[in-house]
Amino acid sequence: DGVTVSALGERLYLDSGTLTPLLKRLEASGLIARLRDAEDERRVRISLTPAGRLLRDAAESIPPCVLQRSQCSLPELAALTGQLKTLRARLSAP
Repeated sequence: DGVTVSALGERLYLDSGTLTPLLKRLEASGLIARLRDAEDERRVRISLTPAGRLLRDAAESIPPCVLQRSQCSLPELAALTGQLKTLRARLSAP
């Protein structure tokens, strides 16, 4: 809650051209609200609506299911995540 669009884009590795349409659809679905930052109107902050919070709460059951279905240990998944981050960094380097 309250994260800026730019910070969300960095965290998800998405540019604004990709992220903005997604956010507009989430807003139209009533899951988020986009508000201009009072201190800097160039920034847009994202907040979950009550419906968005309910969906977030329901989604919290997903990671344990992924862990179980992957048949990997937590350290194995952590190592795989690290390898994927390294690969992404290499692919995005000039």
